[in-house]
Amino acid sequence: MITVTPSPSMTPAPARANAQQGLDSAQLEQLTELKARDREVRAHEAAHQAVGGQYAGAISYVYQRGPDGAQYAVGGEVSIDTSVVEGDPQATIEKMRIVRSAALAPAEPSPQDRAVAAQAMQIMLQAQSDLAVDRAGEDEASAGPGAPVRINRDASEAYQSVSGLGGADEAGRNSGVFQATA
Repeated sequence: MITVTPSPSMTPAPARANAQQGLDSAQLEQLTELKARDREVRAHEAAHQAVGGQYAGAISYVYQRGPDGAQYAVGGEVSIDTSVVEGDPQATIEKMRIVRSAALAPAEPSPQDRAVAAQAMQIMLQAQSDLAVDRAGEDEASAGPGAPVRINRDASEAYQSVSGLGGADEAGRNSGVFQATA
């Protein structure tokens, strides 16, 4: 019986590298999982940042050292600015559309991502309500006093009380920066 022992030049490069590092099968499996998680985390956070544009902050990663000694991203976050654009409901609506899209940009949004998207939607709805009141006020100014503006203001106040967003003094407490995490 003849046994063929492959020369180093016949062994694939990854197999040679792993043999040289002395990794056992469990460590190789862990390394494969870490590399996959690293790719997933980086793609997830890059999606937030790419869609968030000017409202997205820098990506921050949490690393774990693999059995090969290298660092692999296992978590991450991108800050997203969810503050209102003071005095401009239309600009707030446009901003919150971007923020919501950024929060939901990854293929698999996390629960935190979904919470940020829901918060952006609440802020957007409030801004739409404010915009409707502003427009109704303009209509009243040109048509004289009347019920349509009172009804719109009542609707806005009802929305604020139900949504928990409150008035202008509470708006400051509801704005800020959220962390969208993988």
